[in-house]
Amino acid sequence: MIGIARHVMLERMDDAQLLRYSRHILLDEIGIEGQQRLLRSRALIVGAGGLGSPAALYLGSAGVGRITLVDHDRVDLTNLQRQIAHNLARVGAPKAESARDAIAAINPDVQVHTRVQRGEPDTLAQWVAEADVVLDCSDNFATRHAVNAACVRHRVPLVAGAAIRFDGQISVYDSRDPACPCYACVFPPEAAFEEVQCSTMGVFAPLVGIIGTVQAAEALKLLAGVGESLAGRLQMLDARNMQWSEMRLARQPGCSVCAALRSQALPQSALGRSRAD
Repeated sequence: MIGIARHVMLERMDDAQLLRYSRHILLDEIGIEGQQRLLRSRALIVGAGGLGSPAALYLGSAGVGRITLVDHDRVDLTNLQRQIAHNLARVGAPKAESARDAIAAINPDVQVHTRVQRGEPDTLAQWVAEADVVLDCSDNFATRHAVNAACVRHRVPLVAGAAIRFDGQISVYDSRDPACPCYACVFPPEAAFEEVQCSTMGVFAPLVGIIGTVQAAEALKLLAGVGESLAGRLQMLDARNMQWSEMRLARQPGCSVCAALRSQALPQSALGRSRAD
């Protein structure tokens, strides 16, 4: 039966795809089946800047079948120090469209849909419901909490990263697992967290590449059904001395976002999503 399954999967990929994705296919953990899952998968990336650039490029090059990019901003000269999906010729262009063009230059077979607008709660809920995984590459708490709320509502795993100055962090918040915290369990929306921006605090250019690339890795693992995700763990990087530290995260029973929703039935849109099959 395993041999037959592999043969069926093989017929769904043409020679060009088999060659393009051969280094994934050679991995026992991914193989033909895992790559086919990626080709059928749908990813939503909120933010096409420092974190979103490497995340989008790696998801596109890895063959994630449909990618939706959300960003209302336009490419600025100051972005080019770190936002590798953009270039000098596209200064002034919408970031989502610039990143789409960068993906197309690497892998034109991937469907990339752009949303040149802010991620408001109503629209985010619609986009998240259509995704198998969401990558939060935004730069403000309001958007992060709106993305998290939509992911909790639709039981879609969220890969969230952040980077400022020389400090980065990343985790996975997977509401399909009743023991896993959501983003609001760790960073309650009612708490007073200082809002910091790269435009005023600065950011070490390779740091966003490191965090964004790890976001892509976690998303691809979730979509392909490989390994163990960062769910329940927050990893933090101090790039001054390139040291990682890890903190275990616990679900908060009184969380204002996920406590009530966890007791509800799993929505139909989330059923069978754990392997993007």
